[in-house]
Amino acid sequence: MVGVNPKFQIADRADLAFRPGTRRDALSVRQTLPVRGRWVAMAALFVPLSFVLVQCGKAPSAGMLAANTQGAGDSFEERFPKPQFKDRFPTANESLPQVQKQVALAPPQRTVRTESVRVASLNPTLTLPKQTEREELTTLVSMKSSAFPYFGNNPRSEAPFLNISSGDRKGRRAYNGKVYWQDETYNDSRVLVHVPETFDARKPGVIVVFFHGNGATLERDVRDRQQVPQQISDSGVNAVLLAPQLAVNAPDSSAGKFWQPGGFKRFIDESASHLARLYGDPKSAQTFANMPIVIVGYSGGFLPTAWSLEVGGIPNRVRGVFLLDAVYGELDKFASWIEKNRSGFFVSSYTRYTKPRDRELIEMLRDKGITVTESMDGPLRPGSVVFVQTPAGITHRDYVTQAWTENPVREVLVKMSESPAFTRVAAAPSAASR
Repeated sequence: MVGVNPKFQIADRADLAFRPGTRRDALSVRQTLPVRGRWVAMAALFVPLSFVLVQCGKAPSAGMLAANTQGAGDSFEERFPKPQFKDRFPTANESLPQVQKQVALAPPQRTVRTESVRVASLNPTLTLPKQTEREELTTLVSMKSSAFPYFGNNPRSEAPFLNISSGDRKGRRAYNGKVYWQDETYNDSRVLVHVPETFDARKPGVIVVFFHGNGATLERDVRDRQQVPQQISDSGVNAVLLAPQLAVNAPDSSAGKFWQPGGFKRFIDESASHLARLYGDPKSAQTFANMPIVIVGYSGGFLPTAWSLEVGGIPNRVRGVFLLDAVYGELDKFASWIEKNRSGFFVSSYTRYTKPRDRELIEMLRDKGITVTESMDGPLRPGSVVFVQTPAGITHRDYVTQAWTENPVREVLVKMSESPAFTRVAAAPSAASR
């Protein structure tokens, strides 16, 4: 929630009534002074106002109009010259009709308790709702095992990830020569956590991990624009959400700590106690510690997804992978996970931008004797491998809410729950328990 600027808060009416210079004060002057005295007093009240109006007429200085032009992170152009980054992410004006469509079609919003939480100071017995009066919870939690800050190497080059410094300040010089500073772009350890009001830790459930794309923040994009928490709730599946902040508002797909062997496992292990406290029952930590996982990677989120599958330390606990226009590379890692984990599902939905890589991955899988389906009709079963191309006119920027269908994250979870095998894993609470 955005706080109100204290400079613009309106004074209490009772306080305003007795403050010198207010209307009531002026009226009392009028009642007690002679006519000539009243004119003098009233003139004195309005002279300062004339000075304020004169000052308001001055033009703003050039410094006030200066724009912040500093960028952050690597761009897709450096790794994928075609298509251009701007083609996948149109301007706000260009994507406005799609946004208006989403607003028009969006379901009524539920009352959601949204707050920023420092879990270290969280006292569940005092600040969390009782089990019998739970509310939907969407919040930000700082986790030391989240993607950033990261001071290790880039595993592709074995060179330090932060490769430049200025005094005590460290940063990263990209291939295009730009420098992006650690304290601005790679220092946010927060995770967006969502626990639907219908979630029941006593029933089979699933943890959804969402890796966002480039140029994103958790609140502005994942929560508000892409409506990922809302899609989780609307699916009716007994699921909770974890969405770590990657590079902040930058065209950069870096995986940070998820590059490290066992990094994904450490993240999931740490999340168990946080989820239990936010759920309102610390004893449920063991339940979350063993809950199966579905990874959703959008756009630049393909990189932490691929490395989490390859070196994350818990590949068998991942029961499903869903890529949203995200096959830009790491095909060997995706193919390897699919081949070794035939009890899980894999779905890749793509536009013309990622079509060449998706077609390449399809052929790799067919060469391994793995059946590939190119339709989302029917439920997702263990071993399902599905590739879905979306028609022209679907934009990459709006893909999390409009792919082959509206709200594709919700749709994949629904189709997963339609399979008896997955229903035992992530059964939705019955109507009687809601």
